Amino acid sequence: MANKQSTSGESVSGVLEQLSGKHVLITGTTGFLGKVVLEKLIRGVPDIGGIHLLIRGNKKHPDARSRFMEEIASSSVFDRLRHDDNDGFESFIESRVHCITGEVTEPRFGLDATAFRELAGSVDAFINSAASVNFREELDKALQINTLCLHNVAALAGFNRNMAVIQVSTCYVNGKNSGQVTESVIKPAGEPIPRSNDGYYEIEELVHLLEDKIADVRARYSGQMLEKKLVDLGIREANHYGWSDTYTFTKWLGEQLLMKSLSGRSLTILRPSIIESALEEPAPGWIEGVKVADAIILAYAREKVSLFPGKRSGIIDVIPVDLVANSIILSMAEALRVPGKRRIYQCCSGSSNPVSLGEFIDCVMAEAKHHHEDYQQLFYRKPTKPFVAVNRRLFDLVVGGLRVPLSLADKALRFAGQTRELKILKNLDTSRSLATIFGFYTAPDYIFRNDSLLALASRMGELDRILFPVDARQIDWSLYLRKIHMSGLNRYALKERKLYSLRSARARKKAA
Repeated sequence: MANKQSTSGESVSGVLEQLSGKHVLITGTTGFLGKVVLEKLIRGVPDIGGIHLLIRGNKKHPDARSRFMEEIASSSVFDRLRHDDNDGFESFIESRVHCITGEVTEPRFGLDATAFRELAGSVDAFINSAASVNFREELDKALQINTLCLHNVAALAGFNRNMAVIQVSTCYVNGKNSGQVTESVIKPAGEPIPRSNDGYYEIEELVHLLEDKIADVRARYSGQMLEKKLVDLGIREANHYGWSDTYTFTKWLGEQLLMKSLSGRSLTILRPSIIESALEEPAPGWIEGVKVADAIILAYAREKVSLFPGKRSGIIDVIPVDLVANSIILSMAEALRVPGKRRIYQCCSGSSNPVSLGEFIDCVMAEAKHHHEDYQQLFYRKPTKPFVAVNRRLFDLVVGGLRVPLSLADKALRFAGQTRELKILKNLDTSRSLATIFGFYTAPDYIFRNDSLLALASRMGELDRILFPVDARQIDWSLYLRKIHMSGLNRYALKERKLYSLRSARARKKAA
């Protein structure tokens, strides 16, 4: 969709034209990406007709509106909007943000039949970013949230054939496939699954099989053991069919469900890679919580990990959250402009502006070495240990070899009266735990491509490339990792520590 030219010769935004007056339904706005999408729509698309948010109530805030006001509208993601025009922001959320109390996993989102049909008729597009991103989720929960609830998405679209559906997935539906990963339907790397003539995979029998296995586990276990067995079942089934974890397996299943249910309709599957802090918007470094790569950075910063399984030359595909949000908005405008098509886009950096795991680690270590004092929430002190990536076999050999004698020493010390676990043993267990969860992502044997997304950005025209940038080639990795991302982690993701001077501590002691 090319931008039109105004009579004055200035470029006109095709995205703003297309979304003017439109109504959009979004799920997942209590999450990191969902908040950034919402913020960009409010700030960047001021003429949008309305934004409808499906939000599950909780014990503290049983209705969607109160939860939105207390947990979403109060977020620092909106600081820029509040600073620039607080009255305008307040007016927008009062008049054009519509909150719907519902649950994505319940039939009709928990709405009655009339309300469900009315919702379908009131929106032009549906951005589904709700998901369980727990890599080791219990299989029944992951299947419900990442796969089966998409029947509700398809049902809603069934009442409005013009509705554009944008499903946020992940590049890692690629599973254990290697090589160049294009923006296409992914073939399972493990046990074969029947494929339809339309390209998607037929998953109904597989889902029934998984449900039978879940029922069998539930019949035999209860309590914490049931949870553990359901986690183990998810990992085992994911590995069997070609995925490293339950999250990516169930997200792939969800893609297939929607491709079949919405065949011949407007469906865009948007796959981000590892989403991290904002490059520029709403503020450089804005982030919420600790993400995939951050768990490893944090463990290094706290000197809990110095050895980790990974391939230094492998590309760790990181993408700033604002580029992902812009990709969603761009693809939504295209789906509304040219409806009735299935599209797959990958928002990633690996093929256009790759950063290796070694470069990633070196940037973090260099910043820690020279400027650790600038990040008081991240670094309690200057790290003294290196952070070394080694191949998985060597990692298992070293960690496994060290753990046996250390475990025996720990037991002996406990028998002698020591109550605290050996710190080095605790750190080894932290390394093993992180390696179990994230090891697949730090030893990549694949490169994600985003040629179709870049082509979309090119079609949208120059102004939209400025307003809604998606191209990872604009990232200076050293600047981003050392100054933007680490600063964002320190400022937004980690709680402020209470720092007491020695003098004040003595004063408190004396006063006592």
